[in-house]
Amino acid sequence: MWIELSILLATAAFAIYRWVTANNDYFVKRQIPFDKPVFLMGSFVELLRRKKPLYDVVIDLYNKHDGKVYGIFDQRQPMLLVRDPELIKNIAIRDFDHFLNHRNTFRNDETEESHIFGSSLIFMRDGKWKDMRNTLSPAFTGSKLRSTFLLMNDVAQQACSYLIKQHKKSSAGEGVELDLKDFAKRFTTDIIATVAFGIQVNSFDDVDNEFYLMGKRITNFSFWTNIKFVLITNLRWLCKILKIDLFSKKVTDYYMDLVIKTMKYRKAHNILRPDMINMLMEARYSEASNKSSKYQWDDTEMAAQCLLFFFAGFESVSSLLSFAAYELMENPEVQERLFEEITEISENLEDGEQLTYEILQQKMPYLDMVISEVLRKWPPTLATDRVCTKDISYELDGGKKVELTPGDSLWFPIIALHMDSKYWSEPEKFIPERFSPENKEDIKPFTYIPFGVGPRNCIGSRLALLEAKAFLFHLVRQFRIERSSKMCNPFKISTKTFEFIPEGGFWLKLVPREK
Repeated sequence: MWIELSILLATAAFAIYRWVTANNDYFVKRQIPFDKPVFLMGSFVELLRRKKPLYDVVIDLYNKHDGKVYGIFDQRQPMLLVRDPELIKNIAIRDFDHFLNHRNTFRNDETEESHIFGSSLIFMRDGKWKDMRNTLSPAFTGSKLRSTFLLMNDVAQQACSYLIKQHKKSSAGEGVELDLKDFAKRFTTDIIATVAFGIQVNSFDDVDNEFYLMGKRITNFSFWTNIKFVLITNLRWLCKILKIDLFSKKVTDYYMDLVIKTMKYRKAHNILRPDMINMLMEARYSEASNKSSKYQWDDTEMAAQCLLFFFAGFESVSSLLSFAAYELMENPEVQERLFEEITEISENLEDGEQLTYEILQQKMPYLDMVISEVLRKWPPTLATDRVCTKDISYELDGGKKVELTPGDSLWFPIIALHMDSKYWSEPEKFIPERFSPENKEDIKPFTYIPFGVGPRNCIGSRLALLEAKAFLFHLVRQFRIERSSKMCNPFKISTKTFEFIPEGGFWLKLVPREK
């Protein structure tokens, strides 16, 4: 019996080993230099063991080779890390019809059962993605953003009013110390609630409102969440049997119910509101829309777009705001120059006149430069991918060619391009003047792609920039940003969580400016 059991275990172990290492010769066959994978962890062993943050891992992989491409492994999955900006341009734009899709961890086939995250725009594929992108694009036009900005401005003013109240309550009277990331999440929560879901919340005063708490749960990548992600990536069939999902049923049911019930109520009462839910309703119910669309969207796909909007805005925008405040704290001369621009704009506003979309977009060049430089050093997405859908080949160094076939994955290392000294002088330094009108022309194309590149770039990037500008305008106008004693020094990105934060959090001190 023991002999049979030993043989069975040895056979199972060998089968698992062969399965894990099946792709290890992928780059050898193609004569492409590559990073030797670690068993089950691929090229991301330091990330998965929490030795280094993803920020450093991406840069390290990029620097291991100096050619146009380099082979890496995401666990078992071979990926071609694309290092050359011109090649990125060709893949993402010129040959876009060969690289329509992102990898979809949750669904490989549109015939699979709908998954609320796998059904979102970022993971949709081919014609279905095109149709949904066209449906949602009107939400981010200039005219829509103008009307949305009135809300953003109100929320930004409410945020600063809340900080003033907290300062008055403080016994020390030397400013308000707070974790700015948490505060920025509350700001983005209130905006997303209205823009996407059509509901009103006040996350500053009502600190434990359900909408905000659900957002924290869905963006909190705990150790167990990371384990589930690895299982779903490699053993989706087993996860279906065991009913293991990345997000808890309570969270996904909350967003499903919120969206679907809102749609039904609005349809029954003929309510129109200029938000994302209204656009999704038009795509689903409008006779004219249905004639132009090949697809009928189900409940999961409807809810998925709002959930993606929340997920992306909650984390990405709050990170942008937090890093912007951090850099202004670290670079007081930049903060002072920005304050001067804001003061000049404020003084030119007539009594009672509000900040407008046009002022932020057209009359505040330094604010735009500051945010652009924040996005260079701290992009919300550190890397992005594409999947080949049609055979194509590219010429590499020394006359070699790489042949790509359907299913091959490619990886664009955004942060590594942004921090490459070949393209940026002193990349570690925060220098907004890189993005001045006279210097912008010197930036090599496709070395600055904070929101992705090509037709599959971030659909909400303009909204994110507008949120950031409104927030910083009011924050810097009323407060001087200083270091808190709780802020880690020197700065170090946390490896304890996959959230993009410094060790201990974004602790800063906000000191009211003298009137």
